[in-house]
Amino acid sequence: MSKAQNPLTGQMTGSMGNFVTTRLGATNIIRAKAFNPRDAKTESQLKQRDSFKMVVNLYPLFGGILAEGFSQLSKTTTAYLAFMKANMPGAIDKSGDVTVIDYSRLAIADGTLPKLSVKEATLDATGVTVSYLPMVNNQANSSTDIVVAMVLLKTDELWIERQPRGGETSDTVFIPVPDVTSEDVQAIYLFVKNADGSKTSKSTFVAIV
Repeated sequence: MSKAQNPLTGQMTGSMGNFVTTRLGATNIIRAKAFNPRDAKTESQLKQRDSFKMVVNLYPLFGGILAEGFSQLSKTTTAYLAFMKANMPGAIDKSGDVTVIDYSRLAIADGTLPKLSVKEATLDATGVTVSYLPMVNNQANSSTDIVVAMVLLKTDELWIERQPRGGETSDTVFIPVPDVTSEDVQAIYLFVKNADGSKTSKSTFVAIV
């Protein structure tokens, strides 16, 4: 943008060629029009917009759980921004005709604690049972750490269960989700956080056996 106050031109308003002129007080203001404006509706741009909207819409589904999962933040960011950064574009699948969320790559926690080692998840009429290895021999882990397990249904319901990591060789966490089938389940995730919640692990996606 350039400004002009020229006694030869006097007051200037309107459009001239590639310029738009306006007045600000006694000053003429001249703005250049964009040359070769880009089409904002290309297929690539539309897919990018769809991707962004889909990840944005996922954020409220997890509620406050994302503040727990992304607790290791700098003072200049938020759980929302950390969630968006972790999943754009990593959790987006654009390989087909329609852009979709790849829930197996969706991150709902990120931190420096060792990632939980998960064996399997099984489903019955009462809920989901996830088997995992506490791995308390790792000095970064503690039996007082909290395992956070959740089941996201295709109805957007989120079922959450928390329990201490424990000190056994292997353990299970049960998420009571009554009267659902494997077809009703969108995704299952686990992560671990220390007792005061200041550190977390990355999340683990678990498929139903």
